[in-house]
Amino acid sequence: MDVIWFLLALMKDMALAAVPAVGFAMVFNVPQRALPWCALLGAVGHGARFAMMHWGFNIEWSTFVASLLVGSIGIRWSRWYLAHPKVFTVAAVIPMFPGIPAYTAMISAVKIGHLGYNEALMILLLTNFLKATSIVGALSIGLSIPGLWIYRKRPRV
Repeated sequence: MDVIWFLLALMKDMALAAVPAVGFAMVFNVPQRALPWCALLGAVGHGARFAMMHWGFNIEWSTFVASLLVGSIGIRWSRWYLAHPKVFTVAAVIPMFPGIPAYTAMISAVKIGHLGYNEALMILLLTNFLKATSIVGALSIGLSIPGLWIYRKRPRV
């Protein structure tokens, strides 16, 4: 029963992650023929992160590995469809951005500015700020490593 629950939760997570991936792809003026691929890549990336977090990895490492996967697949698809990898990858990683930790850190900073220093608020601010920063760093580094690795290995002509 646990496996069925996990698969259903994974499918729901992937379906819900495909929606903002397509939405941001439309905002970034991605060609219409690439929209389904952006949705699929967003779903695969978020699903990989969900699965890794379910298996006990923390969100930072899960995000890093998922963005490595998104970057690698995006580079492969860019060669098949003769498009830039960013067409597929940028919109696909948007659903993995840390909205709640960033929002909590911002609200804590506003409360500290309004109410004055409070140790509990400062701990909440620093904890969520570092978590959001780590996730954004994992996304950007994980997304850039496949391109650096693949394009640096090509023989120079």
